[in-house]
Amino acid sequence: MTEAAEEFSEDEELYEHHRIVVDKGQSLLRIDRFLMDRLQNATRTKIQAAIDVESVRVNGKITKASYKIKPLDVITVSLPHPPRDTDIKPENIPLNLVFEDDELLVLNKPAGMVVHPAHGNWDGTLVNALVYHFQNLPTSRNGEIRPGLVHRIDKDTSGLMVIAKTEYAMTHLARQFFEHTIERTYNALVWGQPDPPDGTVTGYIGRSLKDRKVQVIYDDETKGKWSVTHYKTLASLRYVSLIQCNLETGRTHQIRAHMKHIGHPLFNDAMYGGDRILRGSPVGSYKAFVENAFKRLPRQALHAKSLGFTHPRTHEWLQFDSELPEDFRTVLTKWENYLTD
Repeated sequence: MTEAAEEFSEDEELYEHHRIVVDKGQSLLRIDRFLMDRLQNATRTKIQAAIDVESVRVNGKITKASYKIKPLDVITVSLPHPPRDTDIKPENIPLNLVFEDDELLVLNKPAGMVVHPAHGNWDGTLVNALVYHFQNLPTSRNGEIRPGLVHRIDKDTSGLMVIAKTEYAMTHLARQFFEHTIERTYNALVWGQPDPPDGTVTGYIGRSLKDRKVQVIYDDETKGKWSVTHYKTLASLRYVSLIQCNLETGRTHQIRAHMKHIGHPLFNDAMYGGDRILRGSPVGSYKAFVENAFKRLPRQALHAKSLGFTHPRTHEWLQFDSELPEDFRTVLTKWENYLTD
């Protein structure tokens, strides 16, 4: 038995940890690859070991790693220890509310706040704050505990999010995200000057085979999900550019991966290579200037600036806009002044 397989034993009682219903539009894909994308911190070796000892089943039946999943398959993953307590601890964390009524709320998430509890971040998340401030928020998505969430933004990305307060609102908003009728505009500071200055980035986005935390763009539909980002340059600052991005799809790290793909990583995005000097000579006063800018903006320069959608009950179009946060504004001003000094 391999080292990974030793975690699983046919003689032990197994507890269901995951139940996943495959989307209707899912293309044929090996189950081990599918689960790598869906289960956090799950390596392909561990998944294959779980399959070998019959801890993974499809539609209640034993499966093989080579099995290709089909739409509406029900996949269960069982492990020899009980799931972590799914109760979410309410925490009195202040929220910056932009709008609220009986059906939903819109908030401005600060950079540094994780949206949903997960491995390494069980406390201090947006969800911990939501369950403290609001009662009986709806949950959905394959049995996950996701109070009010219909979308997410990365920990170190700031900006606007919509939260559902009722089951009806959650279903209605989720449908709008699925049909790509939600308007989402981001501002980003990227290295270099995109050419053309306005354009569209597309491709199948999926986990990197070298680092599963990183998303990369493939030209093979079996390796990722289709993704589309429209961008336009708002200001060209010689070494960096302020751009606007509109999402047609909403994949994990989509803007960060797309801009890396076309050679313009986000400023100070450590995961995608933007935390080093990529334009200009890394020496002298310029080097000191950039390093100071990194300190002022210790995260990727990405802000969810505007959000528009149809209200679930009134069917009125709601449009919200937000200012760039202080750290982003400070560094943008520093770059503007650097060119005039």
